[in-house]
Amino acid sequence: MNEINYTEINAKTIDRWTENGWEWSIPVSHEEYLKAINGDWNVLLTPTKYVPKNWFADLKNKKLLGLACGGGQQMPVFSALGADCTVLDYSDKQLEKEKYVAERENYKINIIKADMTKILPFDNETFDIIFHPVSNVYIENIYHVWNECYRVLKNGGVLLAGLDNGINFLFDDDEKSLEIVNKLPYNPLKNKELMKKSEEDDNGIQFSHTIEEQIGGQLKAGFILEDLYEDYNNAGLLKDYIPTFIATKARKIR
Repeated sequence: MNEINYTEINAKTIDRWTENGWEWSIPVSHEEYLKAINGDWNVLLTPTKYVPKNWFADLKNKKLLGLACGGGQQMPVFSALGADCTVLDYSDKQLEKEKYVAERENYKINIIKADMTKILPFDNETFDIIFHPVSNVYIENIYHVWNECYRVLKNGGVLLAGLDNGINFLFDDDEKSLEIVNKLPYNPLKNKELMKKSEEDDNGIQFSHTIEEQIGGQLKAGFILEDLYEDYNNAGLLKDYIPTFIATKARKIR
């Protein structure tokens, strides 16, 4: 199975989840959009903990990329705050949510369908900020993403990223017990049994990534790490025991 095939499988999987009411595909309401215009807003990079407001400067007229960020949840908020927003996603249904909210609230947004495992369709130094919620679990090579983020950010630009630390992949999805059933790294492309289970459970093709790949990868790309926090699952047994996500703020400084 090649890279194109697995990312297309994931896009179609997320399309199905979106049609079935996936929690990360439920767009903000009109009331939430109006609150954001009036300065009452929050956004998530990870399941439960809001991104600190001091991670954002004034967003008015800033060029912001929502990377793998479709669904109509964060981009309407940033648009309400005056940002010049572009959203990139590989799921048609998630992008439809973005179009729906933009038309409902009458704001402009640049909507792009693209695969983030490829070269991003932007010139060097295009954006002031990249907002990248947990999504690199759906791609095998994340070093490419950090390099591309660095390339398309302006000097002084900020990358905000949500990361899965890998612990979730040790356990079965049903989490009926906290018995470890998988070893890391978790990569169905290199394990036929994992691939079969992924297909049976309709999980798409997901990958664990190390902190070395995720935070170390940002540093190798040239970013300076400015802050981070940990977060927990929003459901299941594991949420009561250990953080499973990290959010990072990193800056491009040449």
